[in-house]
Amino acid sequence: MTSSQSREQLLRATCHEFCFALMHDDLPNPADLLTRFFVSTNPQITEHRPSWATSRLPFLSKTFSGKDGCLEYFSILAATLSMNMTASTFPGKEGFIVDAESQYSTSTEVDRADSGKADAVGAHGKGQVSVVGKAEFASIKTRRCWKEHFIYRFGAFDKDGEIGHREIWADPLSAWDVVGE
Repeated sequence: MTSSQSREQLLRATCHEFCFALMHDDLPNPADLLTRFFVSTNPQITEHRPSWATSRLPFLSKTFSGKDGCLEYFSILAATLSMNMTASTFPGKEGFIVDAESQYSTSTEVDRADSGKADAVGAHGKGQVSVVGKAEFASIKTRRCWKEHFIYRFGAFDKDGEIGHREIWADPLSAWDVVGE
């Protein structure tokens, strides 16, 4: 087995375990999730959606940085939505697409590089993992539900395969409508 293959397996296993940790009835404490799966220096979470949606969905269109920032993301998300993930939410390990050699970059990182400023995410290593999931979500406020598919992209891994940045793409209009005013 080459070092590239074992790195690919490490990144896939980390992301697979993280995703499956989200599916338990007793969702792990966010601080425990961060400690177990994320880098200790400047972990980041970004949920991509249009900025106009932040009035109802305040966890969107912002990169939450550092342990405290990521804990804030989980807190805001839990106060807004609940997730009902089942055994079929994520595919098996083979459904996690891995590029162990790619250099991870985000639009924020590119913008900072253009301005001559270093981005802390760039300090982590190579590799990206993507997976498509499906689940039912509910508004805490209105109790209305909807089902949707979403994409997770993980990147900026350290040498031990810990996640540096988790990105989420989902359906902003469904969430916007269900959450209400």
